[in-house]
Amino acid sequence: MPTSALTEDNFEATVNKDGMVVIDWWAPWCGPCRTFAPVYDQASDKHPEITFAKVNTEEQPGLAGAFEISAIPTLMVFRDGILLFQEAGALPASALEQLITEVAKIDMAEVRAEIERQEKEGGGHEHGPGCNHDHDHGHDHGHDHAGHDHEHEDKK
Repeated sequence: MPTSALTEDNFEATVNKDGMVVIDWWAPWCGPCRTFAPVYDQASDKHPEITFAKVNTEEQPGLAGAFEISAIPTLMVFRDGILLFQEAGALPASALEQLITEVAKIDMAEVRAEIERQEKEGGGHEHGPGCNHDHDHGHDHGHDHAGHDHEHEDKK
């Protein structure tokens, strides 16, 4: 299935629909983006049940800024409107396939229940632009977050 281009006009409707949405944030001048493109396109062909989309950061600076995209390529995975994964860097085909498999296994009822619990406890927040973390609601993305410093430097 061919990938679709995301813009400010269709971004929200695309990511908020049911199912999995994989987004590649890229730019034409980016060498790693050009290297990752065939891997991404092959995954799109292999998984027609998944929406694969791309955001050209040069043409959509407002979206890139809203999601604080500071390195490309950046890959995001939404499922049922919830951001489950966000990471910069080109993935090899095997890692992209593993990510898709792991996201497909996630019990979204548990994720929604955890979000609701956190919001009731006052720890919730509005999801969307500026929400730049993966929602690690007790599930495994295939990598360990322990010991990582997730603070970001202030952007000038």
